Amino acid sequence: MDNILEVKNLCKKYDNFELKNITFSLPKGMIMGFIGENGAGKTTTIKAILDIIKTYQGEIKIFGLDNRKDGRTIKEDIGVVLDDMFYPEILTPNDINNSMKDIYKNWDTKIFYDYLKEFSLLPNKQIKTFSKGMRKKLEIATALSHHPKLLILDEPTSGLDPVARAEVINIFQSIIEKEDCSILLSSHITTDLEHIADYIIFINNGEIILSKTTDELLDNYGIVKCTEKEFMSIAKTDYVKYCKTKYEYAVLVEHKKDFKKKYNITVVDKITLDDLMVLMIKGEE
Repeated sequence: MDNILEVKNLCKKYDNFELKNITFSLPKGMIMGFIGENGAGKTTTIKAILDIIKTYQGEIKIFGLDNRKDGRTIKEDIGVVLDDMFYPEILTPNDINNSMKDIYKNWDTKIFYDYLKEFSLLPNKQIKTFSKGMRKKLEIATALSHHPKLLILDEPTSGLDPVARAEVINIFQSIIEKEDCSILLSSHITTDLEHIADYIIFINNGEIILSKTTDELLDNYGIVKCTEKEFMSIAKTDYVKYCKTKYEYAVLVEHKKDFKKKYNITVVDKITLDDLMVLMIKGEE
C-alpha cells in the first residue's frame, strides 16, 4: 500500500519540551487519528509536517517528496485546518473564495459555496460576526474546496455542537470514499476517532507510545476490574498498566481473550480511546 505521508525519526528540542524520534506513515486512502494530552507534541509534529517549524531533525515525505525541498508543489494538494488558525475578521467568505482562486490551481468555487450552504454560512457576512463554531466550519470548507490529496486537521471539530460534529465527520468519511484522499486527524474528541479512524497514533511527552489500527485497539484491549487480591495474582507480563481506586483496581490488558482464558475471568470491559489514554498516562506499570 502506498504511503501518502512518511515521518521518520522526527526530533525537535525546546527548552522545556522535546519531540523524540517520531516515526509513522499514513497509507493512501486512510484516516489516522492522532491522540494525546495537551502539550504532548501533536501540534508540533503537525507544524513540522507542514514546514511551519523548519529547524528539526529527521525526514518527512509527502506524496514521496521532501516536505522542505518540494514544499510549494506539495502544498497545492494539502488541505489544512489548524487549532490556532484564523482569517482576518474583516473578510467575508466571498473574500476567501476570491483569494483562494489565486492560490490553488484546483480551487473549486462551486464546491466551496456548496459547503457554505451546507454549513449555513452566509457568503457576504464578515468573519467577525461568526461564532467559533461557524469559523471552524469556514476553515473546513476552505480546506476541502481544492480537492486535496491529504487533509491535515488539528482539532477540526473543536467548538462544534454534536450535530455539527456528526455532519463534519460524515463529510470526512465521504471524501475518503469518493476522492483520492488521506486524512491525519488530531482530536481530543476521541469518540469521533473511534468511528472513522483506521489507525491510531498515541503520543505522550514527545514520544509515540502506541501505534495500532483502531480495530486492533478496540477489539484486543480491555479493562479488568478486580479486587486487590485478584490483582496480586496477575503476572506483570499479562497487563499493560493499572490504576488503583478506593474500591478496586482497573487493569489494562492487551490480549483480552487470552487473559480471560488464563485467569478464568468472564468479564473484561470494552475499552474506549478515552479509557486507553487515562490508563496509559496515569496508570502504573
